[in-house]
Amino acid sequence: MQTILIVIHLLIVVALITVVLLQRSEGGALGMGGGAGSFFTGRGQANALTRATAILATLFFMTSLGLTILSTLTHPKKSIFETPASAPASQQNAPAQPKGTVLDQLKQMEKKKASSAPQAPEPAQAPPRSQ
Repeated sequence: MQTILIVIHLLIVVALITVVLLQRSEGGALGMGGGAGSFFTGRGQANALTRATAILATLFFMTSLGLTILSTLTHPKKSIFETPASAPASQQNAPAQPKGTVLDQLKQMEKKKASSAPQAPEPAQAPPRSQ
């Protein structure tokens, strides 16, 4: 279902880009307006393109909402800052993961590094230069 909606969404995006690029410029960027040789001329085509843009924009918005709703329904709600409560069966033999949030784990790692850090060796004396 989600794949079908993504394909429809992409088709709408391509159509929306095409329709927007076909519209006549009204003098926007740097005073360069649409000349007499525009691809579409006349008021009827402008109204059709404006209506098509509005319809495609509405469809784009609806498919975006649909993809968001499908995403929230298919994936469990969890925070990336919390570790999972129970490990999957494939990871039961793996070393135990520390409990708590990511910030707590980082603090624990920092404490371990500070306590197990080797003392800095004394600087070696440079050999005397011979001239």
